[in-house]
Amino acid sequence: MMWRLNDFKDNVAVISENDEALTYYELLVLSQNLINNIPKRCLVFNLCTNSLGSLLGYITFLNNKVVPLMIDADLDVSLLHNLISIYKPDYLWVPKEKLENFRCFKEVYCDCGYTLLKTKFEFEYKLNPELALLLTTSGSTGSFKLVRQSYNNISSNMSSISKYLNLNDTERSITTLPMHYTYGLSVINSHLSVGASIVLTDKTLMQKDFWTKLKSYKVTSMSGVPYTYEMLDKLRFFRMNLPDLRTITQAGGKLSLSLHEKFAKYAVENNKRFIVMYGQTEATARMSYLPYTKSLEKIGSIGIAIPGGNFFILDSSGAKINEPDKIGELVYEGPNVTLGYAECGENLSKGNERNGVLITGDMAKFDNDGFYYIVGRKKRFLKIFGSRVNLDEMEQLIRENFEDIDCACGGIDDCMYIFVTSAVQKGSILHFVSKKTGINHTAFKVKLIKEIPRNESGKILYPILEDYYD
Repeated sequence: MMWRLNDFKDNVAVISENDEALTYYELLVLSQNLINNIPKRCLVFNLCTNSLGSLLGYITFLNNKVVPLMIDADLDVSLLHNLISIYKPDYLWVPKEKLENFRCFKEVYCDCGYTLLKTKFEFEYKLNPELALLLTTSGSTGSFKLVRQSYNNISSNMSSISKYLNLNDTERSITTLPMHYTYGLSVINSHLSVGASIVLTDKTLMQKDFWTKLKSYKVTSMSGVPYTYEMLDKLRFFRMNLPDLRTITQAGGKLSLSLHEKFAKYAVENNKRFIVMYGQTEATARMSYLPYTKSLEKIGSIGIAIPGGNFFILDSSGAKINEPDKIGELVYEGPNVTLGYAECGENLSKGNERNGVLITGDMAKFDNDGFYYIVGRKKRFLKIFGSRVNLDEMEQLIRENFEDIDCACGGIDDCMYIFVTSAVQKGSILHFVSKKTGINHTAFKVKLIKEIPRNESGKILYPILEDYYD
């Protein structure tokens, strides 16, 4: 059993999107009613929203050895049906408003705004005994490549997170991230493990109702990706009166140095904790954290490995780098490294293919104190007229030197594309990038687009930008 709900039976577990407070015991009763309709271990598609029904399904399935694939409820219907045809789930757990898309399946049970549907499939694929959960790979939309997470992956990672965040049952978080996203799930996992509370909402930071809930329910922590923090900065977050908020955490990509510094200073001056973290779906959720006491001293750092984990860096020949400030590929090892990928139903029977070691694909370095810094993705480099250009670094430099600009960088060797959403600064950006890199301006193309394409967690969808290449 992943969570011992009965251990905290009188604690408030969740405040629903409809402002209904449920205790851990009430959640346990709902969970037992749902699982009574699923006779044995099988595969279920959970169409996720930040709602009680979605959370109920997730908790019920994991606690009873049923394997859920967590999918965005708003995923394109044709893509979803394609996934169903490939993985052949035994059941779907679907929001009532989505039922019209699945009239071919049988309704079995309804509760909390969700309906359990029995498909035409009957345990088509064998499930490895260790397999607990399936998530789509980061940034994918309708991808058939899934990350296979084990029970040990999830339990070890939520234990580490609870430990380094010092979580206890007085904590109350709010859903700022999608439930099908590994970072959003890690918040849920760790809070449930200590008997804490979760406020469910599908409202965004831009909506008044979100802040009303955060204040009225005395939320103690909130989490976000870099895009979240860009929005908070624009919303004048630093002027808000939030006496109950204790902790703000950030992951899902590198925060700009200027925003890191702003939020770190705010936290220090207001007796709050600002904690930067680093993770990947392939490592269940978190691999590192920057202790809040170091947030100002180590601006830009992802910190140190989580309890039970370890980092090392490899050079181009595959040898370990033992000297500080030398860049190489970051490798992580720990019990939260997932089993591997699945690309079809037959893969669900596969065992542990990674054996606790994950080659992250990120280029990194460490300093004299052993704190790690990500410098970019291994595949996010271009060779331009013989010079190596880090696309992630260029994006960061542009954002830091041009106010109120959203940008993304991509391209091919000898031609870098800079996508912006404002035509006003196109010439200035071209001059800036050429001067910064020392490369002739003919190697760069600044393109105006309506908006930078992002997924639901704020990450830039670079493949979409390739359609704009000449």
